Amino acid sequence: MKKAIGLAMLTAFAVAILMFPGLSSKLSAAGRDYISVVGSSTVYPFATVVAEQFGKSTKYKTPKIESTGSGGGFKLFCSGLGTQHPDITNASRRIKKSEVDLCTKNGVKDIIEIKIGYDGIVFANSKKARRVEVSRRDLYLALAKDIPSGVGESLVHNPNKTWKDVNPSLPDIKIEVLGPPPTSGTRDAFAELVLEGGCKTFSWIEAMEKKDKKKYKAICHAVREDGAYIEAGENDVLIVKKLAANPNAFGIFGFSFLDQNSDTIQGSIVDGVEPTFENIADGKYPVSRPLFFYVKKAHVGMIPGIKEYIKEFTSEKAVGEEGYLIDRGLIPMPVEEREQFRSDGKNLNKLSMSLN
Repeated sequence: MKKAIGLAMLTAFAVAILMFPGLSSKLSAAGRDYISVVGSSTVYPFATVVAEQFGKSTKYKTPKIESTGSGGGFKLFCSGLGTQHPDITNASRRIKKSEVDLCTKNGVKDIIEIKIGYDGIVFANSKKARRVEVSRRDLYLALAKDIPSGVGESLVHNPNKTWKDVNPSLPDIKIEVLGPPPTSGTRDAFAELVLEGGCKTFSWIEAMEKKDKKKYKAICHAVREDGAYIEAGENDVLIVKKLAANPNAFGIFGFSFLDQNSDTIQGSIVDGVEPTFENIADGKYPVSRPLFFYVKKAHVGMIPGIKEYIKEFTSEKAVGEEGYLIDRGLIPMPVEEREQFRSDGKNLNKLSMSLN
């Protein structure tokens, strides 16, 4: 008799899933009692602090935060709904249209976008070495895969071996730069803000942007692969440690890591501006970018604590001008922006802004 009842219940459950396809993911999601967060290595330390504060001050479990890089995070986030997929992804750049399309294809249709503040990308080295002043043009000529040959409108594989080859005023040491991989939002932002910024100083390449954007991006964003640029993974802390051990090397990472390790490393002056909190906050520093996290609306109410986590992360005590994340190197948004994204989080407003 018990077997018959059990079989009937199982059959009814299977029929229910067939009739209501979304039910399986909802039931699956209800089986996890903590928030799962992936994404940017730059946002990771901020999210970790918020998660710890959230775990201590609420009835909910401390969220699990993983550093996968912005690109890797979006791939995981957009792979589907349910407990096997993350609820939130952090990003050191804005979500791309192609990523929104991937989300939609896999049933992740309602996404909430929250900006948390700003960050600067620094080009840093050990304090044991000379502090350098570089331009974005210098960095392009040092790190781009192909650069202008100097003869007409032609390119050559980057021949520069030392910084002095790039600019006579720079040190006569081998070009050795530790930086993030292609999956990183920091890498994307560095390519767009630094390499492209330097690339545009060549007028014939700048003119190409309107004629052939694909070719223009290939020239301006491609990083050399001959050993001068060393992919150091999604671990900015490791880059900082390697710089302390090797005074001839430089590293690329977010301002917060410079801020937290200012006793051992120093930020280079870029286009005449120091990478300081004040210079990034008022827009003087040329290499700054916004930081975000993205939430699956479908998981809100199924995974406990998501609305409360959003509330904590967007609160004045976290991201306000005197917030605890500011002490960790986050650059605060203006009051109006903070209020806007706090409201978006509270009301679970779906992503609707135009995407590039």
